[in-house]
Amino acid sequence: MIRRTLSPAKLARPGVRFFRSDLVGTDTWRMHQKDQLAELRARDEYVDVKASTVKVAVTGPAGAIGYSLLFRIASGEMFGKRQRVQIRCIELPFAMNALRGVAMELQDCAFPLLDGVYCTDDPERGFEDVDVALLVGSKPRGPGQERGDLLRENGAIFTNMGKALNKFARKSVKVTVVGNPANTNCLIAANNAPDIPIENFTAMTRLDHDRGVGQLAKKTGTAVSDIKDFCIWGNHSPTMYPDISRCTIGGRPAKGALESAGAEASWYTEEFMPSVQQRGAAIIKARGASSAASAGNACLAHARDWELGTNGLVTSMGVPSSGQYDITPGLFYSYPVRCDGGNWSVVEGLNIDDFSRQMMQKTENELIEERDAVSAYLP
Repeated sequence: MIRRTLSPAKLARPGVRFFRSDLVGTDTWRMHQKDQLAELRARDEYVDVKASTVKVAVTGPAGAIGYSLLFRIASGEMFGKRQRVQIRCIELPFAMNALRGVAMELQDCAFPLLDGVYCTDDPERGFEDVDVALLVGSKPRGPGQERGDLLRENGAIFTNMGKALNKFARKSVKVTVVGNPANTNCLIAANNAPDIPIENFTAMTRLDHDRGVGQLAKKTGTAVSDIKDFCIWGNHSPTMYPDISRCTIGGRPAKGALESAGAEASWYTEEFMPSVQQRGAAIIKARGASSAASAGNACLAHARDWELGTNGLVTSMGVPSSGQYDITPGLFYSYPVRCDGGNWSVVEGLNIDDFSRQMMQKTENELIEERDAVSAYLP
């Protein structure tokens, strides 16, 4: 059923577009420990020839998440303060007037790095020659609608997205799926874009990751930068598994740090895990609207780390499984990953305890059910 699987070959491929030349010699370049070969490649390809413009496509840009994201891309927060960007906005026909207003605002900001905004309701034109695609827009669940109905309706949308990307985007395009159900939408898009390497598709679980880190920092009274090796396993849904079994806080095992902070032994399973899993619903209840700003921030951080690297640190991304940790191959499953050189890699060799294995299988089973529900959209 699922023909596309992760290539066992190294993720780096000849001819992949490299546009990090804007960072050569900066503190950011040094922080990410780029070697001399990377610097020579950057200088030879771009610095001494011609400055490049990164083309970024965003679907659903007139929505709340897209609106919070566009201005930060244009300001240079995604690719650096010397990298020029062109934003290609793709909306539904009924939202085009609102999108024109957003484009007017972007123009009014006079961002020096912005090389223009292109607005269209045609995905084929919007994805033409893009380097990065952020698939933010998706159909939300309606009143009384079952999850299976939502999966099928988004299946048609992301089938068309995948086909348009395959036909018109660069073959090195990096695709981040934000629109829910993100993991399965990503599966559909990737399987309908056979000419683009499947590892160039990822689903965003960075928001769940950041939610977990933020709550751990608050509970222990530490900085978020003190928290290492936390991760999200599985689906971006209430079955996800926020894992602290190898997490450290201020250099100490997380469970010990939590005990020192006064957390009871049951806090992790009875409060922390449900809170991370249900955080989106809690925000909707509190503010009467979804978590748009934090989702936009997570999308930006996901794409930025994928491009610039995580400097050895672990983050969470929904990526195509090739069987790591006995997860069904072909699923888009959130793993602990590191990014370097424009590529991601799953953290290997972790010891999985019985509780973690049970939680990981539960969310895997949900993804298998979702895959089977949308099988008609998987070539």
